Amino acid sequence: MGKKKANQLGRSLIKDRFGQGSRKTVGDGSMLHTTEVQDGYDWGRLNLQSVTEESSFQEFLRTAELAGTEFQAEKLNISYVNPKSKVGLLTTNERVEIIRKQIDKKDLLKIPRRPRWTKEMTPEELHVAENASFLEWRRGLVALQEDDGMLLTPYEKNLDFWRQLWRVVERSDIVVQIVDARNPLLFRTEDLEQYVKEVDDSKLNMILINKSDFLTDEQRECWAKYFDEQGVRVAFYSAVLAAEEAKREAEAQEQHSTSTSTGEDESGDEAEQEVKERISKLKLSVDKAEKTLEKIEEKIDDLADDERKGDDTKNNPKLLTNSELIALFKRLHQGTRVTPGVVTVGLVGYPNVGKSSTINAVFLEKKVSVSATPGKTKHFQTLYVDSELMFCDCPGLVMPSFCITKADMILNGILPIDQMRDHVPPVNLLCTLIPRHMLEDTYGIMIAKPLEGEDPNRPPHSEELLLAFAYNRGFMTANGQPDQSRGSRYVLKDYVNGKLLYCYAPPGVVQEEFHRFPERQREEIDVKLLPPRQQRAMKMNVKKTSTDIDEQFFKERSHTALVRGRSDFPHLRPLGPSTGAKLTPAEAAAVAGKPWKHQKREKREKLRRKYVHLDQH
Repeated sequence: MGKKKANQLGRSLIKDRFGQGSRKTVGDGSMLHTTEVQDGYDWGRLNLQSVTEESSFQEFLRTAELAGTEFQAEKLNISYVNPKSKVGLLTTNERVEIIRKQIDKKDLLKIPRRPRWTKEMTPEELHVAENASFLEWRRGLVALQEDDGMLLTPYEKNLDFWRQLWRVVERSDIVVQIVDARNPLLFRTEDLEQYVKEVDDSKLNMILINKSDFLTDEQRECWAKYFDEQGVRVAFYSAVLAAEEAKREAEAQEQHSTSTSTGEDESGDEAEQEVKERISKLKLSVDKAEKTLEKIEEKIDDLADDERKGDDTKNNPKLLTNSELIALFKRLHQGTRVTPGVVTVGLVGYPNVGKSSTINAVFLEKKVSVSATPGKTKHFQTLYVDSELMFCDCPGLVMPSFCITKADMILNGILPIDQMRDHVPPVNLLCTLIPRHMLEDTYGIMIAKPLEGEDPNRPPHSEELLLAFAYNRGFMTANGQPDQSRGSRYVLKDYVNGKLLYCYAPPGVVQEEFHRFPERQREEIDVKLLPPRQQRAMKMNVKKTSTDIDEQFFKERSHTALVRGRSDFPHLRPLGPSTGAKLTPAEAAAVAGKPWKHQKREKREKLRRKYVHLDQH
């Protein structure tokens, strides 16, 4: 009996509905379709969504799409930047031209002024006047940038910070600008000095050169002489050294008090004798202290007499201590004071120049929060040093100043390094300032040497420095390559912190004579001695130079006849009776018993491998 056939009705219906050959049509020849149109669009996959409102950016993109504008051509217009080039650096002529423009436009660089106000003005009227004055100031700086093409530092654009500066200037007797000793002129704002005199002519201006421990005695004398010619009073100070000295004095005093307390517990004649000796020592120390105080008072009186004679007093290049700095502030202002009986010193300056560190060093304890990131202090605050002296700390303000490139601002600590997007220009600039041997001695690395045909004395490129540094520190990417971006942040922070030291000279002084680098301390290493893996990571192309080719060509070699098959060593003879050598009894027995021994044979090897050096050209 045959197999019963299955019913094919269902498959017939499927073919009738979805078959390729059948299409439903109407009388006018048009097709009734559901999804497949074959017009270039996959209607089943499109996200069809009604749009009634959209943002301006979405509207722009949609309009560009409708207009047929494509942005792919602009994306593909890529310019390849060679990492082994001076990216972000200016030529000598360009730098000179920019400096000339900055000198010509120097008078247009101002800080915002507080508008005149009276007691009859309401707070709303004063607020409107301040906003209008601030807006006009910002328009002037924008015009200076756009019309003249000048590059300014990213100045403070928050009016509240400038309001705090105005309050600090108004309530201070002495306005002190704290600058960095490595580049004082960059952090000095001359218009601020003029504004202080506009507020009250009895107020005094002063520049406190912090981090002066980076400067030598000769360098401090050069800067003191320069500011004497400018008629500006300066003082040299180091908050770090002052804090360390105060800490040592506190520890010594604590040890002395501890030893005194332990001595009181001792009994007997020995204890009495020790107490007498200590009393005599204390008397001697008190006498010495009185003599030193008398000398200090005499010096202060002499300085006060010089101050009364006029403003021709020369600046002292000496590095001041905490007590000397406090004495200088107290005697500097002799006129009418804002707060009766108290000298108010306003501390103003760029972020990260050491205002808060100076206050903490003077107070011998942490009074103000300190951070390496610029802009830690947010509000001005008043702190009493004693009953006669008060500090008024102003938040760090990035005042408008001419700058050549953004790389200069990063190296000088104006812009935060952690927020840096392009590390190549600042590292290239750093390599032009710090010589090659200083970088190698500081980090214990070896930077790739210039290739043949390049200037042997050229500074290293950023890639050469960062590849060597990152490989030496183990900073690697996921692909196994040295992480240049991570290494650049460490190198730039070392420059900002002073580990890589470079001090700018005052105008009129030769830079090479002002700042001299020490000689090389470590011996140079040949690149060929490095492991091949390190050479590949540091992209050291160890190519043969003309010297290597000449040395290889003129190298002496032993010439032998080319013989097919095995050949003995040309300088070795077989050991046996035929050689005429005298053998010991043991060697003679070994040769007699095993004649194949002591016959050194050359390994069979192809001649093209054996004499491969003859084929090299």
